[in-house]
Amino acid sequence: MKPRTSRLAAVAAMTAISALALSGCAGSGGGGGGEGAPIVIGSVNTISGPATFPEASQAAAAVFDKVNAEGGINGHQIEYTAIDDKADPASATAASRELVGSKEVVALVGGASLLECEINQKYYLQEGVISMPGVGVDTGCFNTPNIAPANVGPFNDMTLTLLNGSENLGIENICVLLEIAGSTLPAYQAGVDRWTEITGKEPLYVDATLPYGGSDYTPYIVKAKEAGCEAIAVNGVEPDAIGQVKAAQAQGWDDVQFLFLTSVYSENFAKALDWTAGGVHVPAEFYPFTEENEITADWRALMAENDIPLTAFSQGGYLAATFFVEVVSGMKGDITRETVTKALQAMEPIENPMLGTPYQVGTKKKHDDLTAGWPIVLKSGTNAWEKSADDWLRLDG
Repeated sequence: MKPRTSRLAAVAAMTAISALALSGCAGSGGGGGGEGAPIVIGSVNTISGPATFPEASQAAAAVFDKVNAEGGINGHQIEYTAIDDKADPASATAASRELVGSKEVVALVGGASLLECEINQKYYLQEGVISMPGVGVDTGCFNTPNIAPANVGPFNDMTLTLLNGSENLGIENICVLLEIAGSTLPAYQAGVDRWTEITGKEPLYVDATLPYGGSDYTPYIVKAKEAGCEAIAVNGVEPDAIGQVKAAQAQGWDDVQFLFLTSVYSENFAKALDWTAGGVHVPAEFYPFTEENEITADWRALMAENDIPLTAFSQGGYLAATFFVEVVSGMKGDITRETVTKALQAMEPIENPMLGTPYQVGTKKKHDDLTAGWPIVLKSGTNAWEKSADDWLRLDG
């Protein structure tokens, strides 16, 4: 199937794969769908808790508000509800039941949660509803047919950040420090192992005991320094990563290089640090938003208009909502959960310059095939990110 650009109208070729589209699906309706009826959409998000992602659903809401202001989708207004799961399994379960069962959403779009995919993936499959997170975080976001995140994800991102360190930067002794939520350790280890398979190299050591929201990362930094690490690859979110950099600064570790995931890529992070030793390096999951050009112009303008931070999280929410609108705009007839599921499973791959890999829901058994990142760097004293490569870094070479 040939990818097409995101500005072209989507074609929902429903009939050819209708049997596949409904396999394992118990849901039959959702969201009304008749003439003039609203299109009911929702998302489950971690907006409060140890690691938060509010920008994703905010960006998705901004896209839907803009569509509504322009007349909606084929005359249908969008009703969007974002629920906070508080990084709590029981709350994540309740949120999905409220959206899918009570509100009868036709799809879930633009969310970002620390844990909800793994908790709700079987329920979404049972109810025949598709989830398009703006930012997939836990393992359940990438190993099931009915969840298709708009982002690369932290596990492929871990492989990419190690590749960036060893192949682009030529670093020999890399240590891996991991913050583990739920059952993500095997997936992160698989990301490290994939790097070893590609390069034949291994980390100097792996420490998977870093806490989320830790008050002091000094013991972990001291251990890495004493071990002779030239760089540390860490999967921490923004506040934790700032603490880790400052702990290295306090130890006078002036030549260490930090290999972080896209979660730290924000203007706030850059402004918070005047010192980054040998540099903070990230393989951005989306085209670097700090580059002001036609690729990021529409997204930047919409985020500024709605006072939403410029982060990779808001890029993901924006893209997920944009992809959803494009596919549903090409549908004919009633817009229900069943017809939306068919359309998303029949969609052609969408190319967008903000992504290094085409996006597709389709009928795949899992969705871990976004595999490109754009290397960027934050140097000491600059307070500004800049590209450190001229093209995407890809796991497939």
